[in-house]
Amino acid sequence: MQIFPQPLEQTIFTNSFVEELLGDPSQENVPRQVPGYHYSPVQPTPVPDPHLLAWSDELAAFLGLVRPPERGPAVELLAGNRVATTMQPYAARYGGHQFGNWAGQLGDGRAISLGELGAVDGSRWELQLKGAGPTPYSRRADGRAVLRSSIREFLCSEAMHHLGVPTTRALSLVGTGDEVVRDMFYNGNARPEPGAIVCRVAPSFVRFGNFQILLAHQELDNLRQLADYVIRHHFPELGVPSPAVYAQWFAEVCRRTAIMVAHWMTVGFVHGVMNTDNMSILGLTIDYGPYGWLEPYEPGWTPNTTDFSTYRYAFGQQPRVALWNLMQLAQALTPLVSEPNADLRPALDTYVTTFNQARQAMLLRKLGLTPQPDGQPDYALTEALHAALETAEADMTLFFRRLSHLVPVLLTEATGSGPAVQQLIEEVSYNPAGAVHGPLQEWLEQYAQRLGQESAAPEAIRAGMLAANPKYVLRNYLAQLAIEAAEAGDLTDLERLYHVLKTPFDEHPAYEDLAAKRPDWARTKPGSATLSCSS
Repeated sequence: MQIFPQPLEQTIFTNSFVEELLGDPSQENVPRQVPGYHYSPVQPTPVPDPHLLAWSDELAAFLGLVRPPERGPAVELLAGNRVATTMQPYAARYGGHQFGNWAGQLGDGRAISLGELGAVDGSRWELQLKGAGPTPYSRRADGRAVLRSSIREFLCSEAMHHLGVPTTRALSLVGTGDEVVRDMFYNGNARPEPGAIVCRVAPSFVRFGNFQILLAHQELDNLRQLADYVIRHHFPELGVPSPAVYAQWFAEVCRRTAIMVAHWMTVGFVHGVMNTDNMSILGLTIDYGPYGWLEPYEPGWTPNTTDFSTYRYAFGQQPRVALWNLMQLAQALTPLVSEPNADLRPALDTYVTTFNQARQAMLLRKLGLTPQPDGQPDYALTEALHAALETAEADMTLFFRRLSHLVPVLLTEATGSGPAVQQLIEEVSYNPAGAVHGPLQEWLEQYAQRLGQESAAPEAIRAGMLAANPKYVLRNYLAQLAIEAAEAGDLTDLERLYHVLKTPFDEHPAYEDLAAKRPDWARTKPGSATLSCSS
């Protein structure tokens, strides 16, 4: 029995993935194909000066861990300089469709899982180092990560959790004391950048691609073994694996994926690289790379320059892409069921229904509205809102937050056209031209009428909306400012930003600058407006 809290270096790890699945017997840590196995044992590569830059006290408390000092045994574990005796580090093998094209074997090219810890509630969580050195799946890369991308992963993992979005977590951010050469936009401007390692945490890091690679190589016994492992450890309520249980499991994966994407669409999150190898089998947001947050409401926007030729992963495409990805997973699971079309196809319909219902329920909560017996008018209202926000180039986060505060005025005046409404539109729009504000003005008038049908008191509606509409999200320009300061040795901006992202629905009057509309200089600044798949 473990005693909480305790230092990381004294914690006992378990290793179910390694012990229950097939591991590559070769110890050769060079890029290569690894047919026939689920993972490769691999040791992290030490770094010269591991030091702690950021730590999630909330996640650590859940895992029963004490905060370590800046340097010491725990930080050495989190940097890969030390491996505890109960750890069995490994890199997972998987494949995937990247930008719609089959890419073959991919795998954990710069991620190394250490093992599993028991949390204070008895659940088990896998710890994984991102940027801890090469693995057999690194292809032509070095297995490292830069401070820039590591800050973004650490902050966004925790920000999404505190927004209520299903996500992997981040325990620590460790500076490595070395430099990593990266070409941020693949345009011939490679430069050395400070290195860092994130320790990310999830019940499992298994992805759609883990199953796809096994079907691609016709490793059907391995496919069944992996499915049984995932069901046994992460979906035990479904019972003993069987063809019927595999179908139920796929339906649950579809349901969880739908809920996750509905959250993305209602907080304005753009994943940026929804390849099938970046889709969690648990319905968690995973692999924070070239992500972004909508500022002007633009369904066709993506922050990922690698996607600029097709905009496949733009904000408005995310629900369709998730469905396409689930179709690829269904294809990979066909050997496990008796009648693939009859057993798996209904789950794809479940995804569509669940997504539409979940997104609508979330939007109504953001608008302070209770569902009506005949929901069609509310669907018309919410659909019209998307178009109005786009035309007005409205800041999505600011619009919903300011609307929350405006509710008592709307109910008192019974109109959506007063001076307070005009002020709201001007404050949230990135386009000063009054003509483009007309549709949003009309929508607000319709909304005020619908709001008047609610029986709750104005302050109660306002409080509910404030609890559903965050004041603070991880805007790219804020992350970039924190990155630039951290690269210069100043962690103040990182710490301030992390502070508000942990309680994004609170007002935090002393941090108003972190809730501001995107400044003009950030519209085209690299890292603030655009990123790439480069680390």
